[in-house]
Amino acid sequence: MKIIPLENSLQLTNDGQLELVFLGTGTAFTRTLHQTNFLLIKGDTHLLVDFGMTGPQALYDLGRTAEDITAVLPTHSHADHIGGLEYLTLRNRYVAVPSGRPRLTMLITDEYRTVLWEQSLRGGLEYNEMHSDGRRLQFDDLYDVHAIGARAQFGDRTVYKTSYKGIDIELFHTNHIPGEAESTMDAFITYGMLVDNRVFISGDTKFDPDLINLYSDRAEVYFHDASLTRNAVHASVNELSTLPESVRKRMYLMHYQDEATDADATDFAGLAKRLTRYVFE
Repeated sequence: MKIIPLENSLQLTNDGQLELVFLGTGTAFTRTLHQTNFLLIKGDTHLLVDFGMTGPQALYDLGRTAEDITAVLPTHSHADHIGGLEYLTLRNRYVAVPSGRPRLTMLITDEYRTVLWEQSLRGGLEYNEMHSDGRRLQFDDLYDVHAIGARAQFGDRTVYKTSYKGIDIELFHTNHIPGEAESTMDAFITYGMLVDNRVFISGDTKFDPDLINLYSDRAEVYFHDASLTRNAVHASVNELSTLPESVRKRMYLMHYQDEATDADATDFAGLAKRLTRYVFE
């Protein structure tokens, strides 16, 4: 993996190598780091994973705008992960598409689609306009849906697999919320992912060594949720420090507090950083 500082505006295409760029690496309450959302880029394809409340400014910091984004994959319904989706959707429908750009594609599982629309997006998006026959806007009016429906078993976990224009995604459930949930079976829908069968991105999750070990043979690098302090719904740095050195030395920490410094990640590969290109050769 090459780590390359971003010196100019981010290009949404490359020569075909998988690339990961964080819009932000902070918590839901970040003041300076922006929330942990990121872009996957490969060849002519880009995929935005999550778009929180700080997303529009974070894109601007990379030299991009919401109209530049053509595909999005939301992992769960906390505002630091979907708080900017209404903005992204409306800018696409009323600015990007009229100017000749593609309609926004959303990658989503069937189990999450209903939850996302009915419990989060519908209130702000349904009533912007009406069809000539009086129907209000629905999910399919706003997005080209790339359904993630291929379920498989990996160990004792159900995973969802898809390929989007050359980027392979394997989604797995995480045990993030509520704090009382003892397993992914008890938890609300939240996802992490393995990208191109090599890059593990935990999403938001409690400390789950079984999940980390499950992917240890395939993950060349881990990007993992990491709180500086003990936390009911996020893995802590102290908990992650109990992992074998062989795992820690290929693990970058993300979703950390503004106060985090490189010294907090000395047991690991480092802190994931904004304005940085992680390129996988």
